[in-house]
Amino acid sequence: MARRRKFSTFSLSFLDIMSCGFGAVVLVFLMIDHAANVESETLNKARLAEVSLLEEQVLIGEENLVKVRNTVAAINQELAEADGVSREIIQAIKDTRAEIAFASKETMAQTDHVNQLKADIQSLEIEKKRLQTENEKQAGQAVRRITGDGDRQYLTGLKLGGKRNLILLDTSASMLDHSIVNIIRRRNMPDQVKRSAQKWQRALATVNWLTAQLPANSQYQLYTFNTEVEAALPKSLGRWLAVSNTSEMEQALSAVNRIIPARGTSLEVLFRSIKQLKPLPDNIILLTDGLPTQGLQRVTSGNISGRERQRLFVAAIKELPANIPVNVILSPLEGDPIAASSFWKLAIGTGGSFLSPSKDWP
Repeated sequence: MARRRKFSTFSLSFLDIMSCGFGAVVLVFLMIDHAANVESETLNKARLAEVSLLEEQVLIGEENLVKVRNTVAAINQELAEADGVSREIIQAIKDTRAEIAFASKETMAQTDHVNQLKADIQSLEIEKKRLQTENEKQAGQAVRRITGDGDRQYLTGLKLGGKRNLILLDTSASMLDHSIVNIIRRRNMPDQVKRSAQKWQRALATVNWLTAQLPANSQYQLYTFNTEVEAALPKSLGRWLAVSNTSEMEQALSAVNRIIPARGTSLEVLFRSIKQLKPLPDNIILLTDGLPTQGLQRVTSGNISGRERQRLFVAAIKELPANIPVNVILSPLEGDPIAASSFWKLAIGTGGSFLSPSKDWP
């Protein structure tokens, strides 16, 4: 009889069942793990996309941050510059205010000065009208009229008043020119060239102008001199001529226009001749160009120094009658620097006037 097999809990069927169960568990696990992986990959792709987007945004943000920082730096630089400019402007405003305040003070001073000048001009205008009225009155009495460019009249300080005016015209060779070289050249030229010398023609124009300014009710005499003294009107030496006698005056002026400058200059002879006029002149007008080269004794040769000419001038003044104003019209001569001061002292010392005219006078 067959022996029964013993029953065991770990029999093959049990093992098969356990194996099947374990296999089913593994299968389930595998299925669940695969689904998790698929879901994880899907989630990872979404996260990676979000991360990429965030990284891009971060990069853009960093770039924008750099730009902002650069902008802030530029603004700070501009602010610093603006602060410096504002300080300069504030200082300039302060300086301008100070200048305005100073200018205001100056303006007030200038205004006062301008007002004073206006008052002075008004006074001068009044004086001008008064003088014009007097000139018009005198012009109505004048026996001669002379006009220059634009009918000019000059304020010279020459005193042509008084009853007797003596005009003295230098006719020495030096009246041919202002320079020594040209004087020597012209002295050897024809008489017509000598008469047309510019310096001589100015002297003649001055005499013509002076005679036109003499009061109509006065007397005059016109002397020409070099080493000798002559009256412009022949045979009138030592006597007075009437200004109202226009015929005699025209003859005297015509005679002067025919003179040819020559020889040296003797003021001593000239001043001594004044004493022959009776009565003595009230006024003397002397037209010359330098100190004398001759005395009472005529010298025909040799040069003369400046000191010697000064000595001759001092000797000549001693022959001049006292208390007579001497008005000097000087045309400066080259090489005679002492002449201006000497004649100025003579004019001031006698109560006269001194004039060294411009080239277009009178």
